[in-house]
Amino acid sequence: MGAEPTAIFVGLGLPADVTTDWLDALTDGFRDECALVGASVAGGDISRSDTVVLGVTALGDLGGRQPVTRSGARPGHVVAIAGRLGHAAAGLALLQAGRADGGDLVDAHRRPRPLYACGPGAARLGATAMLDVSDGLLQDLGHIAEASGTGIELDPAALPVAPALAEAARDLGADPLEWVLTGGDDHAFAAAFPGDVRLPSPWLVVGRVIEGKGVHVTGRSGTAGGWDHFR
Repeated sequence: MGAEPTAIFVGLGLPADVTTDWLDALTDGFRDECALVGASVAGGDISRSDTVVLGVTALGDLGGRQPVTRSGARPGHVVAIAGRLGHAAAGLALLQAGRADGGDLVDAHRRPRPLYACGPGAARLGATAMLDVSDGLLQDLGHIAEASGTGIELDPAALPVAPALAEAARDLGADPLEWVLTGGDDHAFAAAFPGDVRLPSPWLVVGRVIEGKGVHVTGRSGTAGGWDHFR
């Protein structure tokens, strides 16, 4: 991680009855999202398929820097996040409860808004390990802990629970912190940094790298959770 986005290539399989309006809307979405980072759709392939199939390859330029991998976290480093956590999971819960009027939370589930600039920005700040939170904070930080041969301890008091999350949780009888810890489709960034790095907004320190293994949340037991594609 840490590259500046440059281009995407799209592999697209389509049924014969897909309308041109649908396809126009899809390509408009690709164009608009690429425009947020100065990238473009540089090519790809299209074929006929019984169902819609999309495969996207993203390219980026590291500008001569080494990539930030998952394996560089060390005891004493801080763990920080940038972006929303739990919003998309709350939006999905509202939709599943028949609450399509869930406002910003439902919108967060339907169209995430990653803070793209935070990736290369974190690399320039000296991030030692980094990934995007696509499968849940616990699940994804577990990848950093495993690759780095360390443990990670999270401070639940430091994890952001937005008022909208708290309100939705009250309505649904849910725990908003569980959405923050295990919901992943907001695509926030999580990274480890040396302890002496001064992190600018929107980075928020939520934990630390420790000796040991696994991810632990202070004061909470049973801290596994998130989306595992093969479970």
